[in-house]
Amino acid sequence: MNKERNLEVLKAAWEALGRADMDAVAAAYADDMIFVLPGQNDVLRGRAAFRSALDGIGAALPPGFKITDLRYFTGDDELVNIVEWKSDKIASGTQSAILWKFNERGQITEERWYVDTEQWKAAL
Repeated sequence: MNKERNLEVLKAAWEALGRADMDAVAAAYADDMIFVLPGQNDVLRGRAAFRSALDGIGAALPPGFKITDLRYFTGDDELVNIVEWKSDKIASGTQSAILWKFNERGQITEERWYVDTEQWKAAL
């Protein structure tokens, strides 16, 4: 079990995202990772494709998107984040959940968002 290591990897990735260091974010992922956001027609596969997508992340988020809190729930090789966030159209805030899966080397192999898709569309 590598709960502590996985938590450290994920926290470092969030910190890198906050610094807009997209190379450091992508480095936390395995080469064969997958990314799933509800409402997408296909799954983003592979670290290279994910890294390219990170360059356009601002355009994919609701205007004024800001994370206000992160909570972590650890399992053996997976972790769940509760992400509290707000945006221009959801000023009072809301929550989403993310499932993260890790390989034996502590790399993220899967990032799967669980959001209220109707609320997300309304926020855009």
